[in-house]
Amino acid sequence: MKTRITELLGIRHPIMQGGMHYVGFAELAAAVSNAGGLGVITGLTQKTPELLAKEIARCHDMTDQPFGVNLTFLPAFTSPPYPEYIQAIIEGGVKVVETAGRSPQAYMETFKSAGIKVIHKCTSVRHALKAEQIGCDAVSVDGFECGGHPGEDDVPNFILLPLAAEKLTIPFLASGGMADGRSLVAALAMGADGINMGTRFIATQEAPVHAKVKQAIVNATELDTTLIMRAINNTERVMVNQGVKKLQAIEKEKGEALDIKDIIEQVAGIYPKVMIDGDVESGAWSCGMVAGLIHDVPTCQALIDRIMLQAEQLIRQRLVLALN
Repeated sequence: MKTRITELLGIRHPIMQGGMHYVGFAELAAAVSNAGGLGVITGLTQKTPELLAKEIARCHDMTDQPFGVNLTFLPAFTSPPYPEYIQAIIEGGVKVVETAGRSPQAYMETFKSAGIKVIHKCTSVRHALKAEQIGCDAVSVDGFECGGHPGEDDVPNFILLPLAAEKLTIPFLASGGMADGRSLVAALAMGADGINMGTRFIATQEAPVHAKVKQAIVNATELDTTLIMRAINNTERVMVNQGVKKLQAIEKEKGEALDIKDIIEQVAGIYPKVMIDGDVESGAWSCGMVAGLIHDVPTCQALIDRIMLQAEQLIRQRLVLALN
């Protein structure tokens, strides 16, 4: 299947694995890329630029296919050494960067001069248009269903994607609620050029996370995620668990007076506990509503092959037959 995204990124299938904290290591990125998608290393999971350089090298040892690096731009008061991280990406020969968080505008010239394609994650059409304006090559449009930060507009993909298609000229990926061939065909029908999956790729054999995390996703229904931190305009969709219930009790008590310090125990340092130790009840970890559509833990190759087969069957059989 050829789309503007496969042409832009030099990949066989229009499927991207989004950056995920303590999930996007070389093992997963290489497996996705070897299966024909675009795997992505999560840059800031590596605590230093030097460690990121080593992770990029490890990924090159596992695949000869294109892969990317996610770089999330955080508020200035916690700013990592971004120029050094970017230099590690450039020296590592990575040609695709997925940016998230704040605008990557300050670094666009550096990316462009190195021949790097930039895909910016956006939760609204207005942000996507800004990304297009500053020179991003593509955007990932994240609907309200997505795990992690869905923004504050609460617009689901059935509305967001057609709106993006009406206004954008650059390619874009659909993110949030993407799990299978049905997702891909629906995204293409609404104007997207491919899909960006996060939660679905956690529940794969190559994802280097604890088996309890994968099982928690398989066991979950579409009702087992929730939104937290709305009062501080940092809304995040996470898996419901005991730590999150404690957090929500604090949110209810504090109301509009909530401060991040009030819930720091449930949000800080949680990812290593969950993803490495398997303590899935310890606190807030991102998970999309799409967990309700995830019922197994396949290899990345089996998953992507299945998605593409189902998509082709839907297009050639169900949709074509509907015209007759």
